[in-house]
Amino acid sequence: MKRWMGLEIRKINESVVAGRKTLSALLSEESPSSLTKGGEEYLFDRDVLVRMGETLPKDIRDRLKIPILFYFDSTVADSCFLADETAVRALQELGEISRLRSATGEKVWVGKPIVFAIIAKYRKAVQIVMR
Repeated sequence: MKRWMGLEIRKINESVVAGRKTLSALLSEESPSSLTKGGEEYLFDRDVLVRMGETLPKDIRDRLKIPILFYFDSTVADSCFLADETAVRALQELGEISRLRSATGEKVWVGKPIVFAIIAKYRKAVQIVMR
């Protein structure tokens, strides 16, 4: 069963962007895109990137890898986690998560309803990775 689940998770994760670029780099592209783990082209929504770029300070734009990755852990039913300090800071600057949120170990846990709202608002700039 575990082996089968691992195969299914790998298939799902093939749509996750493999060659993540910084927000600044994507904003410099006329048609921002990257490749998925499965080798497919992934087109970003330029309007979303511009909106993010207008709000975030330069130091974050230059370090923030897009898409922002939330990790789904099957052992935690109600939350996903971020493992990227720059992504946490960016989402705080954008007003999407509280500045009071702190890391547990290397992870910042965020409730799934908030994660889904962030994904809907920043379409194509945020993805969920299955673990």
